[in-house]
Amino acid sequence: MAEVFIALGSNLGDRAENLAGAQTALANAVAICDRSSVLETRPQYVTDQPPFLNMVLRGKTDLAPNVLLKFLKKIEKNLGRRPTRRFGPRLIDLDILYYEDKIVNETDLVLPHPRIAERDFVLVPLAEIAASHRHPVTGKTTVEMLDALRCDNIRNAPNCRD
Repeated sequence: MAEVFIALGSNLGDRAENLAGAQTALANAVAICDRSSVLETRPQYVTDQPPFLNMVLRGKTDLAPNVLLKFLKKIEKNLGRRPTRRFGPRLIDLDILYYEDKIVNETDLVLPHPRIAERDFVLVPLAEIAASHRHPVTGKTTVEMLDALRCDNIRNAPNCRD
């Protein structure tokens, strides 16, 4: 089984219920080994939208990376996600952060996730469950990437410089 890290986010509807529903659906193909706290974050990139709830899961799966991506997209659709503008509001967002130490650069899938190092809403919860995990391209740990950010988008973010 492959170790995977998956980011979850929601900023529409019952955000906590959306995260819970996604975790329940994920458990059909991903054995969840660890989960971060849920953090409330201000939107990044497109700021005229409600705040998000974000978290990260660590799990194990037998699904290949492309199959896992399709599985995540199906969960999003089943939970009510509809197409919107890029970085816009959504009921649920599921992103593969890492799949083992695989490096993939395909049209529909890039691994590790290409924006990990710039996203405090990913790095803060990831640091809770995988502080010393190394990015397979840069070699930096989660904490080293987090140290480079101010974490301005997270309310009461632990381990972030002011």
